[in-house]
Amino acid sequence: ISDRMTAVYPSHNTALQLACSSAAGIIVFLDEPDNNLKVSALQKLHRIVDIHWAEVCDSLPIIEELSEDAAFPGAELAASVASKCFFHLQEYNDSLRLALCAGNYFNIHEKGEYVNTLLSKCIDEYMELRLRKETEEGSTVYIDPRMENIVEQMFQRCYRDSCYEQAMGIALDTRRIDKVEEVLVKGIEAGQEGILRYTFNLCQGARNIPSREFRLSVISILVKLYSTLAAPDYANVCYCLQYLDRPIAVAETLVTLCKGSQRNALQAYQVAFDLQETENQGFVLRVVDAIQKTSSPSHSTDQSAQTEGKTDNDAMEVTPPSGCEPPTEGEYEERVAKLKRILVEGFDVDLTLNFLFKQSKSDLSILKSIKVATEGRTAILHNSTVVAHAYMYSGTTIDVFLRDNLEWLGKASNWSKFTAVASIGVVHKGHVHESMNLLQPYLPQGGISASPYTESGALYALGLIHANKGGSGDSRTISYLSDALRNAGNNEVVQHGACLGIGLAAMATGNDTIFEELKNTLFTDNAVAGEGAALAIGLLLLGQSDSAVAQNSVPDLLNYAHDTEHEKIIRGLALAIAMMVYGKEESADVIIEQLARDRDPIIRYGAMYAVAMAYCGTGDNGAIRRLLHVAVSDVNDDVRRAAVTCLGFVLFRRHETVPKLVSLLAESFNPHVRYGACMAVGISCVGTAFKDAIDLLQPMLEDRVDYVRQGAYLALSMVLMQISEARSPAVKKFRDHIATVIKDKHQTAMAKSGAIMASGILDAGGRNVVVSMQSRAGFLKMGGVVGMVLFLQYWYWYPLMHFLSLAFSPTMIIGLNKDFDMPKNFGVLCSAPPSMFAYPKHEEKKEDKREKVVTAVLSTTAKSRAREARKEARKLGRHSSRDGSIGGPGTPTAGAIPEGGVSLERVTSHLSTTSYLSVEEKHSEAVVDEPKKKEREPSSFTLSNPDRLVPTQVPYITVLESQRYVPVDHRMVHPTGIVMLMDSDPIAPEDVLKVERIALGQEGEEDAEPPEPFRWRPGDEED
Repeated sequence: ISDRMTAVYPSHNTALQLACSSAAGIIVFLDEPDNNLKVSALQKLHRIVDIHWAEVCDSLPIIEELSEDAAFPGAELAASVASKCFFHLQEYNDSLRLALCAGNYFNIHEKGEYVNTLLSKCIDEYMELRLRKETEEGSTVYIDPRMENIVEQMFQRCYRDSCYEQAMGIALDTRRIDKVEEVLVKGIEAGQEGILRYTFNLCQGARNIPSREFRLSVISILVKLYSTLAAPDYANVCYCLQYLDRPIAVAETLVTLCKGSQRNALQAYQVAFDLQETENQGFVLRVVDAIQKTSSPSHSTDQSAQTEGKTDNDAMEVTPPSGCEPPTEGEYEERVAKLKRILVEGFDVDLTLNFLFKQSKSDLSILKSIKVATEGRTAILHNSTVVAHAYMYSGTTIDVFLRDNLEWLGKASNWSKFTAVASIGVVHKGHVHESMNLLQPYLPQGGISASPYTESGALYALGLIHANKGGSGDSRTISYLSDALRNAGNNEVVQHGACLGIGLAAMATGNDTIFEELKNTLFTDNAVAGEGAALAIGLLLLGQSDSAVAQNSVPDLLNYAHDTEHEKIIRGLALAIAMMVYGKEESADVIIEQLARDRDPIIRYGAMYAVAMAYCGTGDNGAIRRLLHVAVSDVNDDVRRAAVTCLGFVLFRRHETVPKLVSLLAESFNPHVRYGACMAVGISCVGTAFKDAIDLLQPMLEDRVDYVRQGAYLALSMVLMQISEARSPAVKKFRDHIATVIKDKHQTAMAKSGAIMASGILDAGGRNVVVSMQSRAGFLKMGGVVGMVLFLQYWYWYPLMHFLSLAFSPTMIIGLNKDFDMPKNFGVLCSAPPSMFAYPKHEEKKEDKREKVVTAVLSTTAKSRAREARKEARKLGRHSSRDGSIGGPGTPTAGAIPEGGVSLERVTSHLSTTSYLSVEEKHSEAVVDEPKKKEREPSSFTLSNPDRLVPTQVPYITVLESQRYVPVDHRMVHPTGIVMLMDSDPIAPEDVLKVERIALGQEGEEDAEPPEPFRWRPGDEED
């Protein structure tokens, strides 16, 4: 055999000779009856098939036949040759089928396009089969063991190369929960603990793991493995438990940390602050209830009996931190009290109020110029100015502008008065300790009401102040609002405000009693009161579609929506059902499908927001596909506008994809679709100054339809929130543009109102807040999402503009020590120039400087004035001669200019060559100042405690080395928000700032400094 092969290829030792020859001489041996000759020919072909595959493909039927012959000794080799031929023919399915039959000839460790392509194809095929096997009931899907073997080899290859992230991706894509745990364990053993955080980040998006049930299984494994670390990451344990909705386990973890060292107690406080930031009031209240039970004496004496009564979902075995002395009973009680101070008493709100009040940089002159430009215009502009003021001073408790312009504010009537009074709640958002005293003049007094709109607005304002906080403590606010609803009788205006207030204060609590009261108000079939009650029901049952109350009420609410004739009630109920499915993802698909197939366009409108609420921030492909389909196919403009807008909610975590996605929709002939495209970009790209977003929105500022321009103003103001002029030149241009629009008499009221509100959004919260729907830990902010959804309903009801304040998140860094004081000598380094993140400059007051206009002087007039001047000069000369001053040595010659006098030269008129002013004015030499050299801006600066820290600034932040205080969480690379600090020198005295509670009526202006110390003695006044 070797002699016959040598005759064909005398020398076959080099690849060059093989490349230059033809494969025809080898292929002919495949027809030989001798199997050894065929095997030898296949071995030659296996080496040259990548070069001569076109010739080899002519013999594919023979090679395939050999690969299927079990008796043929080179069947695997034949399968490998055939697989490579099909690969070059781009028949990847056949190539993979034969590669699986190739055995060891298909080596996954080889580097090349063939191996990489077939591995990707194999994993995709395996993933599809695994998905069908798990999702289809009674499925008989068969998975080839050889395919599973290749996948297993891929895992081993990743372990060998320390590519644990790639291995986790394969495990998640193939839904191998056993492999997920194996990858995590291997990563921890290799010292790569970051794989845990990487996996948790993947679990927060449906785009990476579509199945929510599988995600929860993965997070359960993370909880178990976080506790096994050498230094357990209790913060991430609590984050995972919150995602799993296990409040009892969170409470046990916090209590256990309080029983540990001082560092453990600080970790518990940090977790408590992070829990508050997610704004999930229902979950926090359940955690507080569990802490009270867990930390009670009865719990410590009989802990085992209580553990038996827990379900598997809530129970969690938490081992106390080792290596530390347990605290005394007094210390432990003090730590638990501090936990309750954060979770119940709203200490985080006090910190935020203190920061926003003292750091407010809003420019009052902007509001004054808006007021002057809109004075005496339509009520819409008056209303928009009030709302802009509310945004601009949201949470600062500074209402100087309102108190200085009471007469102007009093021009509001009816529902405008309702909105104006409610704006007080936005300005004093979170001022829960003084809310009743603040609103006392406007709240119902129990007697005859002078203005139901004022009372209703006050109840609405009370809800805005206590938004997401009303269930804490003794719930007096909710009780007061419930009483106000019952005492309102048939006054629909007061009922409307009371319902909105209840919904805000009792958000996500799911209280049965409150639900019944709201339902009774809803069924009175009054349009105004019914709309408020419907929205309040949605806020009350926010994210609780799986609760018994929601499951029993949804059919009744849908039936009532079909029975009533009031569009306001129908829209309120559709949005209420949308709020119930918040965060439920695929478990909400049944309700979404039912709403989307309804004949009533208002209910289909609610279906679009149900998609936004259920899949908010997930980037789910199915949700995007549904919204895009409705955006181009529905017959109703409102539904299409809502579908495009909701794309921003689903994709806000991947904001860079939204401008490209809606770019074609932004050019639609339908103005409603264009408006929706604007809002989708604004919602998703808020505070990013993303160039693609700005480029898309700027042409929309000149759209021919006024409400499209309005949407463009609002969207661009959100995109440019807290962006400095040094970072984006578009900021100054946009500010100048909206100022021009507000003053332009030819702009419509709708466009002007959008520009006015955009001014308020740009400077929201004293220029210290940004719209945010995600916490710093990566969780959805319940209040932020629902606030943005209801803000968009201003299209139908202007008072809902105030809901945007729920999405305002303070941009700050505040470091706290163990006593909840702010150390002055803690700071962080920002590795960027100060101008990149500086506050906008205040508008300079332009004084009306009236320039002297040179008056034209005729030649005759000039001559007559010159004659008069000469006469006066002669008279002066005669008077001087009488005094003996003429003829002396200092007598001036003719034509000279006496000191302090005027020239006697002939003065030409303004119409000739020189100005008559030259006679009357004395020329002085102009002093030219040398230009000062501009100092070079530093490349970094230090932020003090507390200080403003905008979202785009966070990547540049690092903790200063060798300072006394450091964040208690050593894994915190870029600290932001409220940060608990560990004191490295607890014995030394501390220089701290106390957290002061903002008093009612306190103004934002700094008080005058006190006089220096002095001693007064009688008689000093006489001196």
